[in-house]
Amino acid sequence: MIQSIRAAYNAAFTPERYAAFLNKIEADYPGQLDFRVAETPVFVPKAFTNKLLSACDAIVDTITAPDYRALTGAAIPPHQRVPNETPHTTFLAVDFAVCRNEQSGELEPQLIELQGFPSLYGFQAYLSETFRSIFSVPETVSHLFGVETNADYVAELRDLILGDCQPEEVILLEIFPEKQKTRVDFALTKHYVGIDAVCLTKIRKEGRALFYEKDGRQIRIKRIYNRLIFDELEAMENLQAERGPTGFHLTDDVDVVWVGHPNWFFRISKYTLPLLNSPYVPKSYFLSELTTPPADLENYVLKPLFSFAGSGVTINVTPADIEAIPVAQRGNYLLQRKVRYEPVITTPDGSGVKCEIRLLFIWPDGDAKPKLITNLARLSRGEMIGVRFNKDFDWVGGTIAFFEQ
Repeated sequence: MIQSIRAAYNAAFTPERYAAFLNKIEADYPGQLDFRVAETPVFVPKAFTNKLLSACDAIVDTITAPDYRALTGAAIPPHQRVPNETPHTTFLAVDFAVCRNEQSGELEPQLIELQGFPSLYGFQAYLSETFRSIFSVPETVSHLFGVETNADYVAELRDLILGDCQPEEVILLEIFPEKQKTRVDFALTKHYVGIDAVCLTKIRKEGRALFYEKDGRQIRIKRIYNRLIFDELEAMENLQAERGPTGFHLTDDVDVVWVGHPNWFFRISKYTLPLLNSPYVPKSYFLSELTTPPADLENYVLKPLFSFAGSGVTINVTPADIEAIPVAQRGNYLLQRKVRYEPVITTPDGSGVKCEIRLLFIWPDGDAKPKLITNLARLSRGEMIGVRFNKDFDWVGGTIAFFEQ
């Protein structure tokens, strides 16, 4: 998107350098990278960054409004409500498609999704350094906001996750973390913060206290950096996945501090989209509130409110798709106006690739609002962003954006 940097990067790019880039990740964290990393970062000009920041201001205004929790109470499924909810989310991730405004012809962001849940906060710091170590990335761009260096960023992340606890008193919670595609992020979180990824099935409960075993010792868990998504857990249970004995269920009333309380995954989600008002937010409707579908239904996508990684999304919606959903279940679906991704990333062969930028916030206790701090990006040649739509393509996958300073 910054044409001068893009031209220089592409001219210097070789498959051998990309192989060296992947080899470095494998050497540093053997067997941990289980998703495709793209051949390039994204280089974002100031004008586009300012539009992203404007869009985020509107989102932050909504989620910090006094009535936000009342408006989103129904977002949490009753059987998945976790006690001791925090006053606000600890993490905020906001996904924008890079689009072109049909009237002005200018590039602009369009909101795709948002979530009150942590993303690859560990891996992205490492990825930025790895790109810089192999490829030429000028010092005039940065992946960070509000801090100057990765060391500053890691210090804030450590403080946020650890609080006043020792690292061994804090865990990263997942289900079978060694099998997760994002496990490289768990390894980087261990490197930067010092905490272990612990499987839900390995936690023992005594009264309201939780424990895990480390080096033959039973250690009391005081804080949980939550990376466990209910959807995935329930899918595993539905498939009758093997689970070890555990006395702990996610909805138990336990004596821990949640760093990223599970309820905020539901509140700050697709459920929030109809509450937002910005030129950078496509119009969205709860399906249950529409007496008549839009006449231009072909310009909308149908999304389940509670789904993960794009599952269940209908891109080319028809009246029959809507009719197929029982009336009682329509409150669990969202109709969102389509956005058209612009193929703004030019590859060395001259073809264009679509881009999505996820801005990552932290919200420490006591702060009035969340703080933008870093980002990730994803490149796609398929109909949608995501692995299943980009098989066998190059110049696609996860990456990071560097913003003009």
